Amino acid sequence: MFLVGNFLSALATVLDYALSLYMIIIIIRALISWVSPDPYNPIVRFLYAVTEPVLSPVRRWLPFASMGIDFSPVIVFFVIIFLKGFVVASLSQLAFRLKF
Repeated sequence: MFLVGNFLSALATVLDYALSLYMIIIIIRALISWVSPDPYNPIVRFLYAVTEPVLSPVRRWLPFASMGIDFSPVIVFFVIIFLKGFVVASLSQLAFRLKF
């Protein structure tokens, strides 16, 4: 059972790092949106390509999207915090119990 525990522990660690990296990317995207970036810049295109599939469904659900302020990064940020607190913590605790 220790192999399954080690696998779940590694999976929890990778998921934690991936979610942290995605939070940083969303923060950078939100900061860049304030300065009217060049849409042909490769970095800006990468940021939009990575974040838009997650942010656009959230924008459709928000009732106050017509106000001019985009709150979708904040909502996604809170969802990522929830996932880190629930899924990653649950995987880590399950891996610990399976190791011993």
